[in-house]
Amino acid sequence: MKNSLQCSSHLYASTKSFRKLATLCFIVFILKNKEEEIQIIIQHWIRTLNIKLGWIKDFDKLVVNYVMSFLFFIKTLIKCIILFCYHFLTQTTTVFMLDTFSSSSKLLKTFTGHSARVYSIDCTTFDNMHFLCSGSTDNTVRVWDIENNKQIQSFNGHEDCTYCVKFSPYHHYNHSRNVICFSSDDKTIRFWHIKDNQQLKIYNERSTWIGGIEFSPFNSGRYLCFGSGDKTICLWDVETSKSLHSFNGHKNGVWCVNISPLQSNNNNDNKSNMIGVIGGNGYTICSGSCDKTIRIWDIETTKQLNVFNGHTEYVMSVKYGSNELVNTILSGSNDTSVCLWDIRSGQQIQEFNGHTMPVKVVEYSPFVVNNTEAGGSSNIVCSGSEDNTIRFWDVRSNKKELYTINGDNKRDCGISCFKFLQFKKKNRSNYCTNLFYGSQRGCICIWG
Repeated sequence: MKNSLQCSSHLYASTKSFRKLATLCFIVFILKNKEEEIQIIIQHWIRTLNIKLGWIKDFDKLVVNYVMSFLFFIKTLIKCIILFCYHFLTQTTTVFMLDTFSSSSKLLKTFTGHSARVYSIDCTTFDNMHFLCSGSTDNTVRVWDIENNKQIQSFNGHEDCTYCVKFSPYHHYNHSRNVICFSSDDKTIRFWHIKDNQQLKIYNERSTWIGGIEFSPFNSGRYLCFGSGDKTICLWDVETSKSLHSFNGHKNGVWCVNISPLQSNNNNDNKSNMIGVIGGNGYTICSGSCDKTIRIWDIETTKQLNVFNGHTEYVMSVKYGSNELVNTILSGSNDTSVCLWDIRSGQQIQEFNGHTMPVKVVEYSPFVVNNTEAGGSSNIVCSGSEDNTIRFWDVRSNKKELYTINGDNKRDCGISCFKFLQFKKKNRSNYCTNLFYGSQRGCICIWG
């Protein structure tokens, strides 16, 4: 986003917020210290009460009761200040983020090179440079230098269309190499080193197409999860090139997968809360299938934990929520709907309707909105469709979309994938959020 005035306003607002927070934290620190001093005095008086007699003892008791009441007041005040700080900072960020993107966002760049639908894109930062990779039905995978707006590599290793592309965190963290991984209709998954322009590894153990792929958020991306046309989900060890687990239960091909983020959980008395936290440390897999269902699997035991029914056509995209939305799953389907599900209850929370053609991709956005009806801020989810729109929805409301990005009818002719990328611009202290999307006709656009 290039609105320098709004970025300056954001920086000024953030500085003021920080100063206010620092002042409030100092007050809390002083109060906490006074609380400790009062506790020491009370303990001393209680000890002396044991040896005092008569009216002196009764008087001391009255004083202790008075001080204890004052101490309770201080504790309550501290809690109120902390809650105020949280609310103040949340509201400040909420208003800016929403207003900035919706009011000033526009088409910034386009990448042209693919001759057919771009099925998948991914973004990464490597050696302080920002890269985009894309996979298409033209059987190619391309890598783009975002800042310089140019293609830097093209791979033609697949014999059929590419369904999903990802930058490999395993090679990044363990070998400092920029490697992309991509799945295809030719039944393979390939790893390609960008700089050397050579294939490093190939997985070819499936009997039919391989759809969505996802690297584990644990063990530095060592494990790769993917769905296949043979109705299964597989977990593969990238380091040893061995298959670890196979998850069976879907009645049709598995198009999309996602691995839950790591979250702590203190509610040990509720077993349903342990979904998403594998073996106390780990994870679950979520899968969307052509059998119209969404399923959750325990990675350690390979057991199916839950099934979500509701979509009436193929499920094309699934995503786990994080932070305050950690117990939710977002899905998009060829039935044109976008659904939000509660993992704990197994029920649908919201259904967002507005698209007029199949929904191909959904994401939890980095934005929030001030929801006056709900009495606070709300997170925003997004969906991209063949109707050539990307729509933004309030998770607390199933009303009409809040904001819509419309693709170009001639250039795009439908949205097939998108990603958000937050990064710091050169020679600037503030961060920017850009939206990258791939279209049905092969063009990739940057919106911000």
